[in-house]
Amino acid sequence: MKYDVIVIGGGPSGLMASIAAGEKGAKVLLIDKGEKLGRKLAISGGGRCNVTNRLTIDEIIKNIPGNGRFLYSAFSEFNNEDIISFFERLGVALKEEDHGRMFPANDKAHSVVDALIGRMNELKVTVYTNSPVSEVVYENGKTGGVLLKSGQYFEASSVVIAVGGKSVPHTGSTGDGYAWAKKAGHTITDLFPTEVPLLSDEPFIRQKTLQGLSLRDVNLSVLNPKGKPLITHKMDMIFTHFGISGPAVLRCSQFVVKAMKKWNLTHVTMRLDALPEKTQEDLFQEILKEVKSEPKKALKNILKGFLPERYLHFLLERSGIDIQENGGAVSHDKLRAFAGLCKDFQFTVNGTQPLEKAFVTGGGVSVKEIHPKEMSSKFMQGLYFCGEILDIHGYTGGYNITSALVTGRLAGQNAAIYSQNQAQM
Repeated sequence: MKYDVIVIGGGPSGLMASIAAGEKGAKVLLIDKGEKLGRKLAISGGGRCNVTNRLTIDEIIKNIPGNGRFLYSAFSEFNNEDIISFFERLGVALKEEDHGRMFPANDKAHSVVDALIGRMNELKVTVYTNSPVSEVVYENGKTGGVLLKSGQYFEASSVVIAVGGKSVPHTGSTGDGYAWAKKAGHTITDLFPTEVPLLSDEPFIRQKTLQGLSLRDVNLSVLNPKGKPLITHKMDMIFTHFGISGPAVLRCSQFVVKAMKKWNLTHVTMRLDALPEKTQEDLFQEILKEVKSEPKKALKNILKGFLPERYLHFLLERSGIDIQENGGAVSHDKLRAFAGLCKDFQFTVNGTQPLEKAFVTGGGVSVKEIHPKEMSSKFMQGLYFCGEILDIHGYTGGYNITSALVTGRLAGQNAAIYSQNQAQM
């Protein structure tokens, strides 16, 4: 059977690509190996689906540290405000939350998935689920069609590969598309986990001293071998039985991976500043003032409320202070050491959880080999890429879905235009 455009992958970029191609009047087939479309969308944002972000385009690009600048051209064609308008036209009201994050007003990811599938039905997009693809067929420098593992073959002059990366594999992202890209001559840059918890073999982690402790609005930094910060994020974090997790940690994770590779390290040093709003000297003077006002009180009680209790006791002990000791009996040197640890507690991490546990895949089809306004291959006519298969990765907060929807829109539109031009030749 012949189609104008075949889209492989039923995630956010694939759904958007099939709609964009359908709206250009193309006869579209969407193929997915899973049972349900939009599985990753349905679980994103904790089941609420953070569809995009309302920050400026420059700010969004900053939040996509993995080749975000490649998207400037794409954003000139279709951007985050266009995504908001698109969903509102489909009847999905959106609301803005902290840091510009946009969610469906009803907090239900399924309303986003249902709206996309509803629009595909209106456009008469043919959908094949439970249909793993064996290969994308290329003939004489052009796409010819798609062969399923069942043996069925579909002819098409345009193929959009939208199968995702290798993160969250239970949603169907198992890296199938890399082989099809390589066969067309594309480079796959090194794959690595991003937005992923970090592992640590520090004694206090192994002994579970701080397991389950959450810290709010801390500054967490990844340090280079000379002790200089590569990146700092001010967000929440949590100590776990294997290391550290939480938003600040997820954002730092890709910089840990890159540091390990760049300097051939087994361990990377992290710096934790639990009180980023205060300088070390101000903190020391504040502690001194509290101690002087009640010198006979136990130091742990004098400092109650400075930090979460378990972390307070942990840092006091690290400073060589007996937590039961009266504040007036503690030397200024030890108090200064404690203030220093509040601002600069350093520990090492020795890797990340595996790619399968990551929220996002780093690496993928090299963006140097993709036309940035069309999402078309520079090597194979009629071949398009979108979403997480590309070497583009951002932080959580709506940035990766924005990238998927924008690249999906452009891939679908241009695949349709290309197939129509081929039909006229």
